Amino acid sequence: MAESQTAATIDNFSAPMTGGQTFELAGRPAKYTVLYFYPKDNTPGCTTESIAFREAYPEFQAAHAEIYGISRDSLRSHENFKGKLGLPFELISDPEEAVCTQFGVMKMKNMYGKQVRGIERSTFIIDAQGRLVKEWRGVKVNDHVAEVLEFLKSQP
Repeated sequence: MAESQTAATIDNFSAPMTGGQTFELAGRPAKYTVLYFYPKDNTPGCTTESIAFREAYPEFQAAHAEIYGISRDSLRSHENFKGKLGLPFELISDPEEAVCTQFGVMKMKNMYGKQVRGIERSTFIIDAQGRLVKEWRGVKVNDHVAEVLEFLKSQP
């Protein structure tokens, strides 16, 4: 898994999210914002990853972090996915790929022997000042959430 650490500032962005809300990066009250980009609602890997974030949610809150999932799915799809899994955090809808493009997560991938353009599973941690403090790209679902949480717990 590719990891990097940087102190780049992330440009503010807003996007629609579940619960009839609009996500805006600027002014997030949490010390850390965890954005996890995933390919598609209701697929096996994305379901497993979302459940892992759900199960660790109290620990993320104790580490002063809020979690947001992002994919190109519609708000309606996100509301259904969130309800079905009982997710305690909001999902951001990015059908125009504006946020995906900003974070550079759109990639050509092989699916059933064909080249398709889709989201590369990635996670980003942004601090309260809008600085990117950690990123994971090409994420494998197993143990990823524990690794993100471990990083957050190591922060002063």
